[in-house]
Amino acid sequence: MPESNPIIDQLFEDEKLTEKQKKIIEAAIDSFSEKGYAGTSTSEIAKKAGVAEGTIFRHYKTKKDLLLSIIAPMLAKSIAPFVIKDIYKVLNHKYERYEDFLRAMITNRDIFLKQNLPLFKILIQEIPFHPELKEQFMEHIAIKIYSRFKDLVMYFQEKGDIIQIPAHSVIRLNISTLMGYFFTRYLIFPDNEWNDEEEIENMVQFLLHGLSPQK
Repeated sequence: MPESNPIIDQLFEDEKLTEKQKKIIEAAIDSFSEKGYAGTSTSEIAKKAGVAEGTIFRHYKTKKDLLLSIIAPMLAKSIAPFVIKDIYKVLNHKYERYEDFLRAMITNRDIFLKQNLPLFKILIQEIPFHPELKEQFMEHIAIKIYSRFKDLVMYFQEKGDIIQIPAHSVIRLNISTLMGYFFTRYLIFPDNEWNDEEEIENMVQFLLHGLSPQK
């Protein structure tokens, strides 16, 4: 069983789950993050949790109900407030250069993901296939961050640090680059030898200058 996670512990406290429910949810998080929702059976979860499979269905009608019972409350009550507060430390800081903001943002998210990797893996793997999770993510995280990010982009455009293209395009290019790195780093090739400092610096330079040689 994975070590106790403070976010999960907080959820347990809020929801007043039984010990068996805690074991089921911990086992489900471990299995979903390792094998994906589609590749995990309720019998596997039950075995890992040390309970009968029927016990799962006494608490959750379907496997999807179990998934939503994990992700939806965590997004609303635990992950979203933590992410918003944490990322605002970066977004609200006064940076002289866009380059400094980028470096701080990427490092901040990298640290967060390392501390919450199983939940991140479930979100990334399952959001495209479950509209309910996408709606929760948009409502509790994406919309709240977007407006602040847009203000920063426009501020640095006025300073001449970013070219004059629509702010939403700048945001999408930043997010797609970061998510591409995190997806590759933590889901596709997690066992490769990574020089994270070098990779982060390469990302910063790519977002600032693209792939064309500087003239």
